[in-house]
Amino acid sequence: MRVERLGTQRNGRWLGLYVLAYLVFLYLPVLLIPLFSFNDSIQAAFPLQGFTLQWYATLYGNSALSGALLNSLVIGAIAASGATLCGITVSYMDLYGRSPLAATVSAIARLPILIPGVIVGISLLILINLVGVGPSRVAIVLGHILVALPTTVVVMRSRFAAIPRTVREAALDLGASDWTTFRRVMLPLSLPAVLSAFMLAFLISFDEFIVVFFLAGTEPTLPLYIWSQLRFPRSLPTVMALGTMILAVSFIIAGTAEILRHRGLGAVRRISANSA
Repeated sequence: MRVERLGTQRNGRWLGLYVLAYLVFLYLPVLLIPLFSFNDSIQAAFPLQGFTLQWYATLYGNSALSGALLNSLVIGAIAASGATLCGITVSYMDLYGRSPLAATVSAIARLPILIPGVIVGISLLILINLVGVGPSRVAIVLGHILVALPTTVVVMRSRFAAIPRTVREAALDLGASDWTTFRRVMLPLSLPAVLSAFMLAFLISFDEFIVVFFLAGTEPTLPLYIWSQLRFPRSLPTVMALGTMILAVSFIIAGTAEILRHRGLGAVRRISANSA
C-alpha cells in the first residue's frame, strides 16, 4: 500500500509539472503582448527600452481602425443574437421536443466545432456564391452564426437539462400550453445562461478570423485589420497595444459570462432542492 501511495504521489508530481509546463507554453506568449505594448521600441525584443503609452495614443483617430471595430461590433451583436436564439430553440427541442428529428438537428448544430475553420470558410464561400450573396457583411453574419452555434447549444442544453423536469410537468398539469411553459417558466429560469451564451457567441464572432477571411467583402472586421497591419514592421507596437485592449475586454466578457452561468446553476440547484 505504501509503495502504491508513493507511486501515485510521484505520478501526481509529474502530472503537475506537465500541466505547469503546458500552461507556460500556452499563455506566456499571450502575456508578452501587454508587456511589449508598453515598450518604447518598435522591436518586440529584450531588453526593454523604456515605458511608453504612445502606441495606445496612436489607436485614437484612426479611421480604418474605427471602421473595422464598428463592423466587428455590429456583426458580433447580430451573429450572437442569431446564434443564441437558434441555440435556445435547438437545445430546448432536443430535450423536450416530441419529434425524433430534434436530436439529429441538435447533433448537426454542434458539428461545426469539429470541422476545421478553413473547410468551413471555403464551404461557406462556395455556398454564398451559388446563392448570389457573395462576400459581404451578410455572409459574415451567417458564417459567424454557424461558428458560434455549437457553443450556444452546449450552454443552453446544459441549463435546460439542469432544470428539474417536475417544474415543466407542474406547469403543464396546471393547464399551461407548451409555448406558455417555455415563455413563462423555462426561459426565465434560463436567463443567466442566455446572457452567458450571448456573451460567448459575441466573443467567438468578434475574434473569428478564418471564416471572415473567406467571406469579407470591402468592409473588413477588426481581426482582418490586425492581420493587414502585421505586414508593416513599424505597425507591430500599435497592433500589440490593440491586442492588449482586446485581451482585457475578452477576459472581462468571458469572466462575466462564467459568473452568470454559475449564478444560474446555483438558482437551479435551489429549485431542485425545494422541489425535492
